Amino acid sequence: MTCDEVRLRLSLHVYGELSFNEEEAVETHLAGCEACRVALERTRLMHEAWDEMEAAPAPTMLASSRRELMARVAVARESKGWATRLAERLGLKWKLVSPIWQPLGAMALLVAGYLGARVGPLAPGRPDEASLAAPLASRVRYVEPETAGRVRVVVEEARQRVLTGRPDDEAIRRLLMAAARDPGDPGLRAESVNLLRGQLDSEDVRATLLYEVQHDPNAGVRLAALEGLKQFAGDPQMRRVLTQVLLSDRNPGVRSEVIDVLVEKRSDDVVGTLQELMHGEENQDVRDRCERVLASWKASAGTF
Repeated sequence: MTCDEVRLRLSLHVYGELSFNEEEAVETHLAGCEACRVALERTRLMHEAWDEMEAAPAPTMLASSRRELMARVAVARESKGWATRLAERLGLKWKLVSPIWQPLGAMALLVAGYLGARVGPLAPGRPDEASLAAPLASRVRYVEPETAGRVRVVVEEARQRVLTGRPDDEAIRRLLMAAARDPGDPGLRAESVNLLRGQLDSEDVRATLLYEVQHDPNAGVRLAALEGLKQFAGDPQMRRVLTQVLLSDRNPGVRSEVIDVLVEKRSDDVVGTLQELMHGEENQDVRDRCERVLASWKASAGTF
């Protein structure tokens, strides 16, 4: 196989989905191609990061669902069916009204409610008029006729604030640090960490990135934070934290990167941590990296 053919099959190879002949051909190629072995490791790390991602519902979803449920319950309690009331007013029997007029009337009410919420002008003096300057997203959730010719329209509204500024602005930096700890959106956390990496002169920013390395559930976010902290490899507090991460992080890619950061400065603590890691490390690449570092420092691969 050529390199292009092998790399097209790397994802399938990671998950064991290749046929026996294809897998054998890929393994044969990988044995003699360093570039494709590197590509395979990148593919494996990428899929591990994807596997660790969790789809979390938006924080506002539960509250929104409850509001909609309560609105529908209230409508059901306070009103009869619109077709029943129309039939009563016209003196017609339900069977004559239901088949033809019910769907047409429902469509008319939906259109009227939608247009009224989206493009209808506001009456003078309405409370909403004072807030038109703020961005407003609205959606008609439910419409239902009431008595005396009135219509109930349930509208879901959400207002947003848009702030712009440089990442080193205090307010923007605070928002980025808050976004870096958002529990429901790993993409938001990763982008925030990448933006904060240019503000590492701030002690708060360094503390935020160090927290992400320790606690973020997504390996991609932990790697992004670790990349920003590499320039502080000599900081004693950071080295203490990273030695704990090295022994506890479940992702071999993160452990490998932590080793690269720690070996920037040789110390007895790092030697002992690498020796301890060798006892329980299952990933061969990480074991090989530990052995190479210990050998270069003329240290034993075992503890005594």
